[in-house]
Amino acid sequence: MTRLSVNINKIATLRNARGGQIPDVVKAALDIERFGADGITVHPRPDQRHIRFDDVYKLRSVITTEFNVEGYPDDHFLDMVCEIRPHQVTLVPDAPNALTSSAGWDVLKHRQLLKDIADRLHDHQIRVSIFIDPVEEQIRAALHTGTDRIELYTEAYARHFSSNPESAITPYIKAAQVAAEIGLGLNAGHDLSLQNLRFFSQKIPWLHEVSIGHALIADALYYGLDNTVRMYKSELRQA
Repeated sequence: MTRLSVNINKIATLRNARGGQIPDVVKAALDIERFGADGITVHPRPDQRHIRFDDVYKLRSVITTEFNVEGYPDDHFLDMVCEIRPHQVTLVPDAPNALTSSAGWDVLKHRQLLKDIADRLHDHQIRVSIFIDPVEEQIRAALHTGTDRIELYTEAYARHFSSNPESAITPYIKAAQVAAEIGLGLNAGHDLSLQNLRFFSQKIPWLHEVSIGHALIADALYYGLDNTVRMYKSELRQA
């Protein structure tokens, strides 16, 4: 079954809005694990507007499932992940002031950069994933970076799902097939939700992992965090 990694950035956003430690990000991560999530994802940004760098260190010492750290690979980020050695690092091409991820890597343009980074992370026994659009040429180029996995950027799928699910999923199926053909592991994330997750997972049953944050935390306001994690897991089980 596809694994669920819960992105807890929005919990940190709520904490930072008021200051202090409410809600407690570390406690929330441990609870989410206890509620059935298969992993925890964080995406520290240079302005630390949600997850802070010290959060990443604290979480690494207590997470017992899989810890996935996303981010743009500047020197500070790379030094941190090489020190703490999370299970997986997902490389994203976001500018420092980006509100949220808005595109995958242009791997054809940045292949040597990504290869050098993947080599460094592998030296620290860290699995590498590259955030990427569902474009065959980019996925084939990713193979030559040495990455272990790619993470398909699913915003376009989510945006078009309600109007035409089959059309929305088609480029992702093709992209996933290319990844499988060349031996790359497959993750996915961005705007996946209770409404569109099961269909996505049904159409791509060899998907390793989905990373979901914003929609899941928003749903938790209505359903409760425990119940919401279980609901997302149920969508994956029924795929």
